[in-house]
Amino acid sequence: MTHYSACPHDCPSTCALEVEKIDDNTIGKIRGASEHTYTAGVICSKVARYHERIHHPDRLTKPLRRTGDKGSGQFSPISWDDALDEVAENLLRAEQHHGSESVWPYYYAGTMGLVMRDGINRLRHVKRYSGFYSTICVTLSFNGFIAGTGHLAGVDPREMGKSDLIIIWGSNAASTQINVMTHVLKARRERGAKIVVIDTYNNATAKQADLFLCVRPGTDGALACALMHVLFRDNNADQEYLKEFTDCPDELEAHLASRDPDWAQSITGVAKQEIETLAAMIGATPRTFFRLGYGFTRQRNGVTNMHAALSIVAVAGSWRHEGGGAFHNNGGIYHWDKTVIEGLDRLDSGVRGLDQSRIGAVLTGDPRDLGDGPPVSALLIQNTNPMSIAPDLNQVHKGFAREDLFVCVHEQFMTETAQMADIVLPATMFLEHDDLYQAGGHQHITLGPKIINPPEECRSNHEVICALAKRLDASHPGFDMTSREIIDQTLRDSGWGSLDNLEEKRWIDCQPEFRDAHYLDGFAHADGRFHFSPDWNALVPHGFGPADTVMPNLPDHWNVIEEANSEMPYRLVTAPARHYLNSTFTQTPTSKRRQRRPSAMLHPDDARDLKIANGDTIRLGNLRGEIQIGAEVIETAQRGVVIVESIWPNHAFAGGKGINVLTGADPVAPVGGAAFHDNRVWIQRTTS
Repeated sequence: MTHYSACPHDCPSTCALEVEKIDDNTIGKIRGASEHTYTAGVICSKVARYHERIHHPDRLTKPLRRTGDKGSGQFSPISWDDALDEVAENLLRAEQHHGSESVWPYYYAGTMGLVMRDGINRLRHVKRYSGFYSTICVTLSFNGFIAGTGHLAGVDPREMGKSDLIIIWGSNAASTQINVMTHVLKARRERGAKIVVIDTYNNATAKQADLFLCVRPGTDGALACALMHVLFRDNNADQEYLKEFTDCPDELEAHLASRDPDWAQSITGVAKQEIETLAAMIGATPRTFFRLGYGFTRQRNGVTNMHAALSIVAVAGSWRHEGGGAFHNNGGIYHWDKTVIEGLDRLDSGVRGLDQSRIGAVLTGDPRDLGDGPPVSALLIQNTNPMSIAPDLNQVHKGFAREDLFVCVHEQFMTETAQMADIVLPATMFLEHDDLYQAGGHQHITLGPKIINPPEECRSNHEVICALAKRLDASHPGFDMTSREIIDQTLRDSGWGSLDNLEEKRWIDCQPEFRDAHYLDGFAHADGRFHFSPDWNALVPHGFGPADTVMPNLPDHWNVIEEANSEMPYRLVTAPARHYLNSTFTQTPTSKRRQRRPSAMLHPDDARDLKIANGDTIRLGNLRGEIQIGAEVIETAQRGVVIVESIWPNHAFAGGKGINVLTGADPVAPVGGAAFHDNRVWIQRTTS
């Protein structure tokens, strides 16, 4: 029997799924929902093999109490009642000793929808635990987009199928957002559309491009400026559109006069002729669609890079046309009222917020990151694995090793973070509970109903939060509701109908009208214009970015990246992989077999200079630490840049330390965020 659901993993595609149910406890194949107009029957191979994950023999199925030293992996089974009692006792003890803000609920998107992911905030707000500022993934890209448009929404991504030129910038979609390629290839097949890819290496998406521009990491803003320079120079800027819809076109044109392709070539490494070619293509193609990804923003200048790339769309007037414009994420279209999910009626703005990316500094007691408040002495963790995926990993490991830190992890597998816990609770997976999903990469709300029973002792996030609330004397209506009741209430409060309605339809298409999506009645700023000159201070929340930073007032190359130097002459990019998703799917056998082992991609000329052969074990290092990894000598890398795909488990590396040992956690302007792709490193061949 076929049932319908949504992929819960941390990917903008949020694919609509057809799930084969074999019996009440077992699933078979998973396919993309063929009737869903964005998913269109296509899903990634990882999720198609989900039976390997949900029925994995190593899955956690019993509550566990630590019996050995932290990180020893020594645990003993414990009853659910005893486990929850111990967690509650330790949270109360932390509160009594240091105040409620010493407890920090820590979570992320990892494997859940709105109810199961965000419900932890209801407990946080009621108990006045420390707040959680989510900065690891999208802070830089979202704010760069909003700086221009005033709103986190773009044109209908299905319009890629109606485009004549599609520019995929900073996204290896063929590996990480496969549905993008469904619509892109439709445009090529039906309209003869040209595909342009801009990225830091010749990846799977670049190999399908008609034109590939290989840009040095962190220099995308310079490329964008040169493209706009040529559009103005060659009279291909849409002057009528600029006058009606943008804030300062004359000032921008004067600013760009010196930012020509020669200037950009010296910064970006992209040949000036390639810049000229792409600019001419944009100028001659009204239906140009900019698919702006996350990768090129994960730099210390990531916000300004996104804003600069987005500005091209306004200069060309591409917003005017069906099949033209820009898309990054549609998170702003859903107008959710998440009061009952998150307990927003109990939110106290005076409670401190802590930066997700700065977990290492928080746990090691940096007073700036603690807001001069109490130490964090208890963590309640769901849906994330910071011992592997957080930046500045040596600091994170040091923080988790504190003997005075109580940690409860609610998880599906014994991750590196679970291994550091005092109590480990077994979690359900998405087909074993009811949940509600919104897409970032398209425009649908999707229901994820319970389809099979979980292993007997696995409990959902909602069940755990409600059970803890009773033990902590935390009162809120949401704690007395089932997940289905919360879904129904949230849909009604948000103007999206009822659960019955969503069950009947399976998903809701929330796409705004054409004129709204293309901002043809004005952008979302108060003046109705696209802002080439953003008010960076208007972005919120304040207090998480670096202090006293002066940002460019117009699109530019903002040189605040970690440039290579004589001591660390290579730039490191930690790109996503095809068969892993962050640290998820690193347990499943087919994904492990296909990814094989972690490797550092080096250009042959760099390998020759370093006397490194393919397959050699090498060391990568910087001031934050060092790792050991296998070398992959490959033409797809560019000189001076080393590429490591995926966040592998720490134990997959020869030295037992993973890639995020090398990534920085320093906050990025204007309002924080982690620059995962902005790192300089040295490379050495190991002697053994």
